[in-house]
Amino acid sequence: MAMNGPLLEVRELVKHYPGVCAVDGVSFAIEAGRCFGILGPNGAGKTTTLEIIEGIHEPDSGAILYRGLPRDARFREEVGIQFQQTALQQYLTVHETLRLFRGLYPRGRALDELIALCRLEGFLERDANRLSGGQRQRLLLAMALVNDPALIFLDEPTTGLDPQARRNFWELVAAIRAGGTTIVLTTHYMEEAQVLCDELVIMDHGRIIAEGTPEALLSHHFDDAVLELPEADFTVAAETFPLPVYRCNGRIELQCSDIDHAVATLQAAGISLARLRIRPRTLEDLFLKLTGRELRQ
Repeated sequence: MAMNGPLLEVRELVKHYPGVCAVDGVSFAIEAGRCFGILGPNGAGKTTTLEIIEGIHEPDSGAILYRGLPRDARFREEVGIQFQQTALQQYLTVHETLRLFRGLYPRGRALDELIALCRLEGFLERDANRLSGGQRQRLLLAMALVNDPALIFLDEPTTGLDPQARRNFWELVAAIRAGGTTIVLTTHYMEEAQVLCDELVIMDHGRIIAEGTPEALLSHHFDDAVLELPEADFTVAAETFPLPVYRCNGRIELQCSDIDHAVATLQAAGISLARLRIRPRTLEDLFLKLTGRELRQ
């Protein structure tokens, strides 16, 4: 029978620590089968919010509903969690680690299914503490899936991975979502959120400052595109150029709604277009616009 209402609902969560309000009235709802992202700079409150929902911390006020009811034993049975940091048992192989965690639950996925889903076949007999970063994250994902959860929390699962390992992990997350599992994802990587998330919220200073689908958020905040070229190719003084110029990590950016006019202006100034790149707005642009270009600790 189809469920009425959201799978998970968060209502006016508040959490104080000495001298700081880490979570300040956060509310959102997540429909079943969706990938929901929680984004924010360091100290925004996203991990605290996630840990309150998971039951690791209690809120000072607010409510969390699962399938329309307060969290109970069913919630604990039907969720999986991949934490930012997880200590693995020493002297156990990957296969032994999976068997250990699978034995903690009366029901769940078959080990062969988990091994295939998370692509663990090539290192099952390796010590679980001697894995590469990408292999370790795939094992931790398999551990979070052993009980065949309806809802899984992934807390910055690709931090520290190289680009190839990160993209491989994205493929696993997409496959899990395609199988009907609801996903709550926190991440620092804007491209990751744009690729994986159906909906998201951006947090800062403990509050939600934007929410919606990636497409809706971008169309609401931007009506332009970005022209990029290497700073070395921009051979005129920025203050004399007739369009606003932004310098960013060795690049020049022109933000404009009339691309033809901007290209003509570059040509008229004698600037080479050989390495010009035109791109649409991204979640990274939105993130920087809403939270500032300085990464706060």
